[in-house]
Amino acid sequence: MANILVADDDAHIRKLIALYLRNEGFDVFEAKDGVEALSVLERSAVDMAIIDIMMPHMDGWELCREIRRLYADMPLLMVTAIGEAGQKVKGFQLGTDDYVTKPFDPVELVMRVKALLKRYRIAASQIVQLGGIVLDRRAHKVVREGEALLLPLKEFELLFKLASHPGQILTREQLIVQIWGMDYEGDDRTVDVHIKRIRERFAEDAGHFRIETVRSLGYRLEVNR
Repeated sequence: MANILVADDDAHIRKLIALYLRNEGFDVFEAKDGVEALSVLERSAVDMAIIDIMMPHMDGWELCREIRRLYADMPLLMVTAIGEAGQKVKGFQLGTDDYVTKPFDPVELVMRVKALLKRYRIAASQIVQLGGIVLDRRAHKVVREGEALLLPLKEFELLFKLASHPGQILTREQLIVQIWGMDYEGDDRTVDVHIKRIRERFAEDAGHFRIETVRSLGYRLEVNR
């Protein structure tokens, strides 16, 4: 089972989350603020982090930023108070994967944890399936119902990245860094251009998947089951 870090300055909430996660077989590390959370990450193998926003010393925003810098592929679930829910856009821009709002249902939180871990396991795979379409990263090949399709490299990488995180919002900034690299100096609208081309290539494949535009943020791929 996975190791989960719970960072929250409220000891009661930490204990509640830890109780439900341990009942599902997860191992849990606890931290009362962002500084302690980073210390845990340095000395322990952690597979996912659950982060509160309002914490002393280092808040959830800064912790999220540091985790994305140091542990780019770690799933992040942020916990917000009701009054902070409008800041979700900021969280997604910093790289969080999902949200729960206090007061939350611990059972729902556990389900979200499992869903995020499953999503990241898919992302680690070299082969992703979108209905009747298979993406093979090793061969940079797309196979649609037995027929091989050729895609330009960046279009393939962009589609594979979105398909590896089904249902998750990926911002333009994230896609630029992960597909084009940190040193890319062009306009982030290049993502929009490539998405447009992918949509045109797969215009007849709406039954398999669709790429949704998330206003002011980026894109999300949904698989049609």
